[in-house]
Formats: sequence, structure tokens, C-alpha cells
Amino acid sequence: MATVTGQSGVVKLNLAGQSVAVVGEIRSFTIETTADTIEDSSMGNTSRTYKAGLDASTVTIECYWDQADAQQLVLDSRASVDFEVSPSGTGSGSKKYSGTGVVTSKSINASFDGMVEASFSIQASGAVTEGAH
Repeated sequence: MATVTGQSGVVKLNLAGQSVAVVGEIRSFTIETTADTIEDSSMGNTSRTYKAGLDASTVTIECYWDQADAQQLVLDSRASVDFEVSPSGTGSGSKKYSGTGVVTSKSINASFDGMVEASFSIQASGAVTEGAH
């Protein structure tokens, strides 16, 4: 099984319906998918049983704040965005995860002895699609 380093990762996004473009100064990102379960246990069962429910995905982006980066600037709370996340880069055959979502949080942090950093969370609306470049 092949492993990859994170240094080649790429995040692209833009307001929904516009062409996605690279977000600058990315330090890390996370794609988290969770699934609900629905209990269908009934009298007479000796163990609880469940059915698969709805899934949900969240994309979190950590970066150095760049007030000149157009893609960082569209990430305001409640903005509807299209996104494309490529954990191992955009080379031919590399995996990508894409979808549409709503920005649920934006945080800009600064300290006197460090870089200004930003964090953004996007709640996917619908399924996140796995594909290849």
C-alpha cells in the first residue's frame, strides 16, 4: 500500500456556481464524514440492532491568513461554496473530494510572536463525491 505526504495537498473553492480556485497558504485540512444510525430494536431482541441513517461531512481548513487571497475572502459565515480537496495533489489519477457546502465558522487568530492564522469550517450540503484528477 502506498502512502503519501501531506505537503502536496490542495484545496480549491469558490462561491457556489463559480469556478473553484486554489486557496493560498494552506497549513492543513480535514474532511470528516459521519453517519447516523437508527435503532430498530424491538421486543424479543437480545441485542440492539441498527440501520444506516444519513451521513454528513465537514471540511475544515487551517491556513496562514492572507488578506489578498480571493478564496480566503469568500469564506464568510453562511456563504455557500463549492469545494474540491485533493489530499495528495492534483496530478493525474490523484484522489479528489468535491461538493457544495455552507461556511459555518471563520476564525482569525493572531499573537505578537507568531503568524496570523485562520480557520474555516464548511458543512457539506449533500454528499461529498470521491473522484480522480
